[in-house]
Amino acid sequence: MLEFITQHIEMCYLIILMIFVGIELIGHVPSVLHTPLMSGANAIHGVVIIGSIIVMGQAEHTLSLILGFLAVVLGTLNVVGGFVVTDRMLEMFKKKK
Repeated sequence: MLEFITQHIEMCYLIILMIFVGIELIGHVPSVLHTPLMSGANAIHGVVIIGSIIVMGQAEHTLSLILGFLAVVLGTLNVVGGFVVTDRMLEMFKKKK
């Protein structure tokens, strides 16, 4: 049981580190590159969603199932939000009637 808790604490540290690195990276992206990078990020998050679903299918503990479900929900929100933002940015380049 102690090993299980230790693994989850290590995962939490890793997630917190990834959040800070992600914020730092995204903060330095010029707006011109936003749309191409967002489409790539959407593809990556699609893979994250599929991986999370696979992990949820093999979950042995309730906490693993909850974290997998949370990953699916957050990944889905990120993909949908990315498509919405990309669509709004592409609307700026269309000719107005």
